[in-house]
Amino acid sequence: MNNKELSPHNQSYLHNFTFHLKVEKGLSPNTVESYLNDIRNLLIVSSKKVEEINSNDIVNYFVSMQEIGISNTSIARKRSSLKAFFKFLAEEEVSISLNIEEIPAIRISRKLPDVLSVREMLHLLDNIETSDALGLRNKAMLELMYASGLRISEVLELSLHDIFWNEKVVRVMGKGRKQRIVPVAENSLFFIQNYYKKGRPELKKDNETDIFFLNRFGRKLSRMGVWKIIEKISLQAGIKKHISPHTFRHSCATHLLEAGANLRIVQELLGHVSINTTQIYTNIDRNFIIKEHRLYHPRG
Repeated sequence: MNNKELSPHNQSYLHNFTFHLKVEKGLSPNTVESYLNDIRNLLIVSSKKVEEINSNDIVNYFVSMQEIGISNTSIARKRSSLKAFFKFLAEEEVSISLNIEEIPAIRISRKLPDVLSVREMLHLLDNIETSDALGLRNKAMLELMYASGLRISEVLELSLHDIFWNEKVVRVMGKGRKQRIVPVAENSLFFIQNYYKKGRPELKKDNETDIFFLNRFGRKLSRMGVWKIIEKISLQAGIKKHISPHTFRHSCATHLLEAGANLRIVQELLGHVSINTTQIYTNIDRNFIIKEHRLYHPRG
């Protein structure tokens, strides 16, 4: 994440706040960067001057993250960053539209979020057995789900014609028949190619099908089949958390954002458009999306 998308006007406020955090508060570089990432994302999503941001903008910002699957614990941390920023502006006598007390509180759920840490996710993926065609398929499928944040329905419908090897992207048909192009993390692409060359031909047998991920009978996998695969693999990896197909999508989004990726780009990657965030999808350059993905994804 950098300041290139921020207006000079907003950059100046962020620069002053950075000085405040580093010099006056004496916070560590990692803590300062965490604050700045949270604030930059809001400023980019709102596309407003700092003085014009209101409580509705912040509510929509929080809602968009909840829709992606970001845990309330993470959102509560972002709320603290924003509150500190706007409190600083108020103390500096900047004329802001926002009443700090109107920034909504975030209820922290005691239920474990449906997200794995980067360490847990890589441990799970790296421990998948790949000695046979089914293992090669499982490895490729879960790597893709984490690498690109695909919905389970998008994975099951993926065809041979939807994978563009040279460009390192896949074409998916999301909700509402909305088509999008999604980058595949570099390290994950190797395992997808390995399945395509060695595992899929063995599973396909004599069947005529373009479906990419096949079951042991050479036909399209079922949702229940994927659930059972994930359950078995998570048990073998010793993961204690509840894991579902959506865990891979949620984890992909969370890890990108925690690394500093642009919230707009993550929403575009996931194909998650809501009435609150539709405007942010206009005029986003595809090459920029791919660059952001490869820069911030743990498998990039």
